[in-house]
Amino acid sequence: MEAIRLEQVSKRFGKELAVDDVSLEIEKGEFFSLLGPSGCGKTTTLRMLAGFEQPTEGSIMLEGEPVDEIPPYRRNVNMVFQSYALFEHLNVADNIAFGLKRKKVDKEEIRRRVQDALELVSLEQRAKARPNELSGGQMQRVALARALVNRPAVLLLDEPLGALDLKLRRQMQGELKEIQREVGITFVYVTHDQEEALAMSDRIAVMRDGRVIQCGVPEEVYERPEEPFVAGFIGISNLMEGTVVDDGKIRIGNGAVVPVPLPEGFSAGSKVQISVRPEKIALDELEDGMVSLKGKIEQRIYQGINTQVTVSLGDGARLVALEQQTYRAEADSRWEPDTEVTVGWHPEHCLVLREADETASSPPRRFQPGRQRLPLES
Repeated sequence: MEAIRLEQVSKRFGKELAVDDVSLEIEKGEFFSLLGPSGCGKTTTLRMLAGFEQPTEGSIMLEGEPVDEIPPYRRNVNMVFQSYALFEHLNVADNIAFGLKRKKVDKEEIRRRVQDALELVSLEQRAKARPNELSGGQMQRVALARALVNRPAVLLLDEPLGALDLKLRRQMQGELKEIQREVGITFVYVTHDQEEALAMSDRIAVMRDGRVIQCGVPEEVYERPEEPFVAGFIGISNLMEGTVVDDGKIRIGNGAVVPVPLPEGFSAGSKVQISVRPEKIALDELEDGMVSLKGKIEQRIYQGINTQVTVSLGDGARLVALEQQTYRAEADSRWEPDTEVTVGWHPEHCLVLREADETASSPPRRFQPGRQRLPLES
């Protein structure tokens, strides 16, 4: 069943178009993420769901009912912010109970629901602690429990893990997903972190310039991006410009002709962009049927479980490959700079995204060896 529907929703702030004709359907019990760089409109979309902003155009439905004219306090939603927004003068239990007391819920019911919420987020032993006595992860759990104790139809989360360090953030990702499964509430999650969205979401809507560029399950968005922006924004992708030579073959920047499964509508002479993920690229140990190109190692970066290798193919063309560390006791040191190497991939792992001239006004960012392609925070 449908929890949320946005129908052609746009939002303007003066002359600034923050959200542009967004239509989405979010199912009940779904963990749905809005993913995109700073300024893409994801937080504005979340604030319209909460009722803090009103759409300039379009309509929003919650559980089948229009909510455009309903104020925030009357919508059956709750919001968790990155800043936690806890009351410093109240202990953990009283922070969680605050909303229930405002609604004048029976005292015994409050006590029971607060206890259930404390158990849900594993904070039973910290019920009497003040916020300044808690760690960042514990404060995040309190904020989550305070929102869930009201039993909303939808929980809205605006980059709630952004203030945590990397290790704690990854731990909380697993806990948050497990809590969502246990309570069965619809979560709408805003993030700029691609790995976070892939790890937690049932579906992801990738946004840019106020519009939804692609929406799908994590595997679909990662493995089958529909546009160069999606391929370049989610993870690392080797984006190469090329020219269609004939059916199923493309000449890339260094002059090599490679086999590529072509979608319908591309004819000889078409300028295209193709994408190959680094983990799909093999070095030297190629299998039958792989594309095979000669190159030279330009850079090698050890990353723990992976070694990131940049290969120059000549004429400015480069590929980045990720070699996973396996059973070897020490890191693989074969890929030293200036070493000649053969690179390859299976043709089905190469995607034609669209004609290159269609993206001339907003080309994807080029990968810079040694740097992760992470967007700025919203």
